[in-house]
Order: sequence, then structure tokens, then C-alpha cells
Amino acid sequence: MEVKAIGKNISVAQKKLQPIIETVKGKPVAEALKILQFLPMPVAQEIAKVVKSAAANAENNMKMNPDTLRIVSITATEGLRLKRMDPMSRGRAGKKLKRHSHVVVVVDEREA
Repeated sequence: MEVKAIGKNISVAQKKLQPIIETVKGKPVAEALKILQFLPMPVAQEIAKVVKSAAANAENNMKMNPDTLRIVSITATEGLRLKRMDPMSRGRAGKKLKRHSHVVVVVDEREA
């Protein structure tokens, strides 16, 4: 049975999350956490939190063995957009969009 966890409003655009997500997709949870720990991007720690949460949900709610869990799917979708103004020349104002994203991690037990 698949178990999921959702991390909402992570303050990074979903495009910047894609390379990190592709590295851990389909890997066992323990291996994915090791990879995320040593990635140089600070947002990798936010994704690691969501992966840990999905593993904890599977262990506590569904009584699954944490050693046999693997990441079935991990996706980043567009979240909140904060609209801010940035001063420009001639007294004008330019629009800035501060994008956020939601991360959904689905874990399941490995097939033998």
C-alpha cells in the first residue's frame, strides 16, 4: 500500500527542484536520504524532511518495515506566488514573482 507525505509552500520554484527530484526518484528511502544529505543545494534538506515524513507515516500508520521502503514517485507542483514590486528607472515599478512549490513523496515497500 502506498503512503504519501506532502511538503507545502517550499520557497523555491519547482523548476529548481526538478534536478534534485530526478536524483532520488525510484531509490530506497535510506539511500535517498544519504544522497540528499550530501547535495550542495540547501533546498535538498527540505526535500529530505518530506521523505523522512513519508517514511515515518509508512512505519507508524501502516506498520511497514522502514528498511524495505522505496520512493515510488516524487513530484513538485506549483504553489503560492508572492507578488512584490521592485523599483526601476524613471520612477517605475517592476513586478517580481517569488515562487513556491509543493512536494509530494509517495513511498511503498519494495518488491522481492
